[in-house]
Amino acid sequence: MFANLSDHRKGLLLTTLGGLALSMDIPLIRLSSGEVWSVLSVRSLATVVVALAALFVIRRVTGSLRGVLPGWLGLPVGFFYGLTTISFLLAVYYTTAANVVFIIALNPMFTALLSWIFLKERPAVSTFITMAVMIIGVGLIVGDGMEGGHLLGDTLSVVASFSIACAITISRASRQDMGFASLLAAVMPAIVGLYQVIPTGFSIEHPGWILFDGAVLMPLSFWCLATGTRFLSAPEVAMFYLLETILAPIWVWMIFAEAPTDMTLAGGAILIVALGAHSLWQARAKTRAAMAG
Repeated sequence: MFANLSDHRKGLLLTTLGGLALSMDIPLIRLSSGEVWSVLSVRSLATVVVALAALFVIRRVTGSLRGVLPGWLGLPVGFFYGLTTISFLLAVYYTTAANVVFIIALNPMFTALLSWIFLKERPAVSTFITMAVMIIGVGLIVGDGMEGGHLLGDTLSVVASFSIACAITISRASRQDMGFASLLAAVMPAIVGLYQVIPTGFSIEHPGWILFDGAVLMPLSFWCLATGTRFLSAPEVAMFYLLETILAPIWVWMIFAEAPTDMTLAGGAILIVALGAHSLWQARAKTRAAMAG
């Protein structure tokens, strides 16, 4: 059934599934009640184990890993995915969940700019307008974070957002399957986490949650979103990270009763409305272009 879908629909299906899985990441991190470096190392190690197990099975079944591993371009992609994991998880501990995911919403705008610079895909005027509006929204969130002592967490969120954009742009430029590059990239945060943890030992009150996150949801999310770049443009793939922006604060609100501040909600609403309006504008522009052609 999947093979019969058009490339665009394959991309939409993969990235939607990846975005939905990603939206549960922060709640599971919080439910594990662990120290930050312990959570980072265990979550990442679980992902690496699953990736290696999958490669082992593929090798036994097909006799080759050709076409599965991306080659040398997988190294910079893996580096940026690894940097994203480290900065994202640290941000979860240094600012509120709502601040993290709303700032991550800058990802499509970073991706559009990088695609323009490196892939020569010039953004439309509507994209520039949306960027300006989003800067206002993020300014409200970050300004609120400065007053609440969350500036470090908010800055780490910006780093995570830009790193995702870099990984997506390189993946799109390569036209290769980067699913396993994103999974094996977990080696980097695993090493960083273990370096911090070994002197004192692991400290996770409910390890089952973080093992489920690292062994099931993160491999599913990373693989789907990274593979989606084969079928969709870089900015389109980036948009599906926004499922986390919309859903994660809801899960956290429901599970932990952690309500975002009024300023964070205002900034988040500006981001979501701006991106929604931009998506509708782009869809209508493509429809008009198709009818004219």
